[in-house]
Amino acid sequence: MNNNTFNSSILDFDKLNGLIPAVIQDVTTREVLMVGFMNKVAVEKTLADQRVTFWSRTKQRLWQKGEESGHFLKVRDIKVDCDQDTILVLAEPMGPTCHTGERTCFGENSRGIGFLGALFDLIQWRKQECPKGSYTTSLFEKGLPEILAKVEEESEEVCRAAREETRERLAEETADLLYHTWVLLAEKKVSLEEVVAVLEKRAEKK
Repeated sequence: MNNNTFNSSILDFDKLNGLIPAVIQDVTTREVLMVGFMNKVAVEKTLADQRVTFWSRTKQRLWQKGEESGHFLKVRDIKVDCDQDTILVLAEPMGPTCHTGERTCFGENSRGIGFLGALFDLIQWRKQECPKGSYTTSLFEKGLPEILAKVEEESEEVCRAAREETRERLAEETADLLYHTWVLLAEKKVSLEEVVAVLEKRAEKK
């Protein structure tokens, strides 16, 4: 269910005395980032702000994830389970989700293909926070011309490795190209989800 057409009136808040569990999942990697509870007001604020907002059972108030750290969870889609008493929020994390600094509240690190999405999230976070001493930060500070130059350079090195070098070198140069391409996407505000959507659409035609 697209969050633009989501209607909170279908949710059953009675089973948990006015609350429903909300599972927050990374829209790109599909990792579970955290789990919280929402009341109807929290759901409505989540929809209005397009940022995940919970009802804090300890503080007894609304709590928007990232209100202190700036690591908001940008809502991309909302799904409801079959009993209509739990929601799944697909979100784009604006930095680490857990207060410990981990990407998720379960302390899991992305592996395999999912790591590409996690890397993209990290690049976006570094663009936002600009931590000192970060190579990624230095690329964003130098701007689009430098980023484009690096993508062109790495593209040439991938081709050279494919023609003249080992499989290991090809893997290394491809990794460099993917990383700098992710930086370019972040600089131009193109999400990885948009790129995946294009690939999925093209795959349907093959």
